[in-house]
Amino acid sequence: MKKVFHPADTRGAANHGWLQAKHSFSFASWYNPDRIQFGALRVLNDDTIAPGMGFGTHPHDNMEIITIPLKGALKHKDSMDNIGVIEADEIQVMSAGTGVYHSEYNRNKDQEVSLLQIWVFPNTQNVTPRYDQKNIEALKIPNRLYPVVGPISGNAPLWIHQDAWFHLGEFDQTTSLDYTLNKKENGVYVFLKEGAAEVAGQQLEKRDALGVWDTEQFTLNCSVHTRILTIEVPLN
Repeated sequence: MKKVFHPADTRGAANHGWLQAKHSFSFASWYNPDRIQFGALRVLNDDTIAPGMGFGTHPHDNMEIITIPLKGALKHKDSMDNIGVIEADEIQVMSAGTGVYHSEYNRNKDQEVSLLQIWVFPNTQNVTPRYDQKNIEALKIPNRLYPVVGPISGNAPLWIHQDAWFHLGEFDQTTSLDYTLNKKENGVYVFLKEGAAEVAGQQLEKRDALGVWDTEQFTLNCSVHTRILTIEVPLN
């Protein structure tokens, strides 16, 4: 088994006034040659957006974009004529493909919105752009990891153009469980949203992350009030 530990305080940081951002991988003006990507996982940004502020219309192409709100509500508009709001307990996916423009704003004028924005390289170039979002409240399984995003041939509620699997977990009691990789050549990036856990022998605290590969399985020992995101992706 191989591992790489990314403590929360080693992430890149950007203060744009209206946007407070933490970058797990090199992004915008923050560059770390040892933190370019984890296999097909290119971006994991931990963003907090001020009331009423947001990202103006901007382009993307050939990227799978996954947005996971943590609190608040995010207003979305894109060149595919999608207009809507994404809230906590919902997940948005967008295949940029041949090219798409979109904007994202904090819908509320009196509270911040916090979210994770994740970019994954696709396994197929220049696909037709697509958009989807789902409420995941009914999918939650207490003290277990449950799937939220997967490949097009999988059984997750949302899919992307990549052999990637996203799971979330909310633990309200001390729990030990094993994660078995879907493909032995993949790696898993474990991001601790809240709480504390021991993952593959490494202790993680809030916003720490651990990449694990060259194994078929590893163990997670989760403390009470722990929230976890796992992202399994091809490494090559």
